[in-house]
Amino acid sequence: MKKLVRRYRALPIRARLAVLVAAAVAFAVAAVSVTCWFIVQRKLYEQVDNDLQKAMRGPQALAVNAVLQTCADTPQGNSPYQNRYSQVVTEDGRSCLYADSTGKIRITQADKDEIKEGNTRQNYFRNGTDGEGNELRVLVQPLGPTTNQNTGARGPNVGLVVAVPLKSTQNTLNDLALILLLVSGIGVVGAGAAGLAVARAGLRPVDKLTEAVEHVARTEDLAIRIPVEDDSEDEVARLSRSFNSMTASLASSRDLQQQLIADAGHELRTPLTSLRTNIELLTRSEETGRPLPPEDRRALLASVKAQVTELASLIGDLQELSRSEGQRGERVQVVSFDESVEAALLRARLRGPELTITADLKPWFVRAEPSALERAIVNILDNAVKFSPEGGTIEVQLSEGVLTVRDHGPGIPEDELPHVFDRFWRSPSARALPGSGLGLSIVARTVQQAGGEVTLARAEGGGTVATVRLPGAPMAPPETP
Repeated sequence: MKKLVRRYRALPIRARLAVLVAAAVAFAVAAVSVTCWFIVQRKLYEQVDNDLQKAMRGPQALAVNAVLQTCADTPQGNSPYQNRYSQVVTEDGRSCLYADSTGKIRITQADKDEIKEGNTRQNYFRNGTDGEGNELRVLVQPLGPTTNQNTGARGPNVGLVVAVPLKSTQNTLNDLALILLLVSGIGVVGAGAAGLAVARAGLRPVDKLTEAVEHVARTEDLAIRIPVEDDSEDEVARLSRSFNSMTASLASSRDLQQQLIADAGHELRTPLTSLRTNIELLTRSEETGRPLPPEDRRALLASVKAQVTELASLIGDLQELSRSEGQRGERVQVVSFDESVEAALLRARLRGPELTITADLKPWFVRAEPSALERAIVNILDNAVKFSPEGGTIEVQLSEGVLTVRDHGPGIPEDELPHVFDRFWRSPSARALPGSGLGLSIVARTVQQAGGEVTLARAEGGGTVATVRLPGAPMAPPETP
């Protein structure tokens, strides 16, 4: 049994479906065929029994003494039941055949018991055999006790036993069984073929999906799509749509990854080239024995330090962008938005000590990753510090979950606003300033993951205003015990 199960599980899905359909049809056909055979058998036996009973009730039925006179010790006389087995049987088992009886019926103990009981109103049917072993349908009719005509004494109970051959009935049943067997076999084979055809038709989209997956695995071509009817809502159509959506997402992710690598390589090339040049100058001065003037040496070391800091910042930004959504979701918690802004303001004041930074913060709690949220706010404030004129003012306000940071710098041109959140994008006027072009893209990603939105716009009277909206509440929710 276990081997059969293993073999069945090793079959393709279409073969398994065909086997299941054939098995179900075979069970149904077998049940119907067996039921039909038994119903026909019962009807045929009822017909034989009715024929025997009609013969018993016919006008030629004999009285007991007449039967005894007709059937003496030596078979003689003609039976009133033509073309049948007929004989008289006593309660002790002695039997007398009619002269024209087809043969002798084998008497059983049950027959003698019925005759001995003497219930003349009840007939007894059974299957039996004759002396040669031929199958018969037997009817036993008790006739009651006999009477001695001379003395009037009561004699033994006798009965009339009549039978007909079952050969024709059995032949009919055998023919019916053969026909049912042939029809059932044809039905099972047809059901298996139909099941295989249906399985092939139903699994054709799955075959296409399999071919597409194998094609992607073999060629890494994510542009392949499986055609799906727009109005189709079955499981295979949903699976095909999911596959198309997955390949589209993978293709987009790979394109973004390649773009990120290309942009990162481009951004790294400049500081690395400058860093290499400065280090070569320092090395050459040491190797030639002609030291650089102290002022030039200090300027080179300061430039190297600035370039290393810029590289470290760029690498940190790249690591932030490369983190998966699952890694972010594990650290999401309820965060005090105003406290995060306050911590970012401390760092912004250190970077722009000559600036005046005012803050009006109202309590607000959001669900976000604390370090990522603080980093996003720091990036916004860094931009404001970077583009503010010396001695300028930066206004920060937080109310009802809306954070606004307004500077009084040159502002962003209208044609550049759609690109400010793109990776590695930098305004032509700001390319000389330090930065990687990833700060605002990190801000946009962090805010979107927290369920909010961020915008940059030109402020009235000059400068830029950054707006961050995050859903939350003015009070922290109670902690779950």
